[in-house]
Amino acid sequence: MLSNLEIVRRIKPYHITKIAKSIGIKEKELELYGNYKAKIALSILERIKHRPLGKYILVTAITPTPLGEGKTVTTIGLSMALNRIGKKTIACIRQPSLGPVFGIKGGAAGGGYSQVIPMEDFNLHFTGDVHALGLANNLACAFLDNSLFKGNPLHINPESITLRRTIDVSDRFLRNVRIGLGGLSPSSGDKDDGYQRDSGFDITVASEVMAILALTSGLSDLRKRLGRMTVAEDSNGRPITLEDLKVAGSMCVLLKDAVKPNLIQTLEHTPVIVHAGPFGNIAHGNSSILADEIALRLGDFVVTEAGFGADLGLEKFFDIKCRYSGLKPNAVVMVCTIRALKMHSGRFRVVAGRPLDKGLLSEDLSAIEEGVCNLEKQIENVRLFGIPCIAAINRFKDDTDKEIALVREKAIAAGAKDCLVSEVWARGSKGAIGLARAVVSASNEKNNFKFLYSLKMPIKDKIRAIATQVYGAEDVFYEPLAEEKLARYTERGYDRLPICMAKTHLSLSHDPNLKGRPRGFLLPIRDVLASVGAGFIYPLCGKMQTMPGLPSEPAGKKIDIDKRGNIVGLS
Repeated sequence: MLSNLEIVRRIKPYHITKIAKSIGIKEKELELYGNYKAKIALSILERIKHRPLGKYILVTAITPTPLGEGKTVTTIGLSMALNRIGKKTIACIRQPSLGPVFGIKGGAAGGGYSQVIPMEDFNLHFTGDVHALGLANNLACAFLDNSLFKGNPLHINPESITLRRTIDVSDRFLRNVRIGLGGLSPSSGDKDDGYQRDSGFDITVASEVMAILALTSGLSDLRKRLGRMTVAEDSNGRPITLEDLKVAGSMCVLLKDAVKPNLIQTLEHTPVIVHAGPFGNIAHGNSSILADEIALRLGDFVVTEAGFGADLGLEKFFDIKCRYSGLKPNAVVMVCTIRALKMHSGRFRVVAGRPLDKGLLSEDLSAIEEGVCNLEKQIENVRLFGIPCIAAINRFKDDTDKEIALVREKAIAAGAKDCLVSEVWARGSKGAIGLARAVVSASNEKNNFKFLYSLKMPIKDKIRAIATQVYGAEDVFYEPLAEEKLARYTERGYDRLPICMAKTHLSLSHDPNLKGRPRGFLLPIRDVLASVGAGFIYPLCGKMQTMPGLPSEPAGKKIDIDKRGNIVGLS
């Protein structure tokens, strides 16, 4: 099998203006970044606003292994297959973070014969959106610390500051830092160096600025949301916003191009709109509302994906993204793999960068019987929202027909409309024709889409609804800090916001070691944050890292430039 890069280099991409024309985007609505990628001007929304909406398809997954189960591969392959059967289809995906690209996961362009191109550009910097977000965030940090240093006119309480600097690199050494060294301190130093305080860095895609970009409706709304960001409190406990710091306008200027979605293509020239990239376990894990709105007015079908398992990205897609956009999904595709279902039996351990346990590569129906409960629960989670679900088995060469037949039987018994094999990695669009037809059929059914909770419910009731109905917890308990924050946020009126739970992606529970379908556990809430600009409450379940670390063998060690100037080692 050829490498991802080798496959990509055998395909001649269409000029991006040809891709745009195929879905009705005018040249004057494009801002070219070379020959094969472009930004889409938001003025297009006014021109197409009266067109009917296409079908809205969400790709999600079971609780994944650290290797991932192929959601992006399936999203890309399904969009190509829908085009192959005559449905004008656009894929909408997130932009990858450079942290995973050089860390454990590698790139996020798909794989095999189900990829987006230009793959190298997509995985490396792309059109600079993430860097613009990081710069805007760090400008706000600089303004905040400068206000603190220059007489503190807003009476900011340094211990209350929640805004942290960002960088789009996985670097555990930046999680906790002391800034302003050499500056004002009890022992004194050069007062021009600043004010010493403890802080830290987040990876850029975990920042509230990224979440805001993904949920905004346009440049004017972006400006308002940035101004509402609450970053500290004053000495009386009053929230300090970026509007108070008078930096929101400058941030918006830095983001004036980042707010425009990006257009590229698949290996088979299906249009792909790429925009935003919030993490699914920390933030809401979905590409932008703007990208989906444009795509839904231009295509018959739009295929998008949600981060990590259905308990995370899908729940947030429905309860946060759909709530703010007003868009309603038509069908869900639940991706699973035989190896992941075996892992959920609890018998096997998957570690990124290490060879798979041989037991995962040989037929083991009993392991699937024990681990398929995770798939059953995630199908149940889709049904909580009243949407039809199609299960898709992302097939690997070691999967046997008996194993696939067993998973199909269990998936349909759990409530899936159908369960089909996807072989898009090896065969491109031809590997998902059956899946595409099943999705068309499911999307034509009348559904009863509903949110899991009402915004009028108290914060604790919303959290409990997610914990007990989606995760399967028996109940929720709150540490004192979380109780204190909940009371404060309710007093400020934040209790009318939706919930964005931050928890591990490796289990339905808060504990990554609990595989399958955990039952009877108590979900701990150790802290609660308010992302007022993004528009959600952000409970922390257990300890969550907003800055990943590099593995023993980072993927970046394999990436280089050859003698001809070509990138090598990018996956």
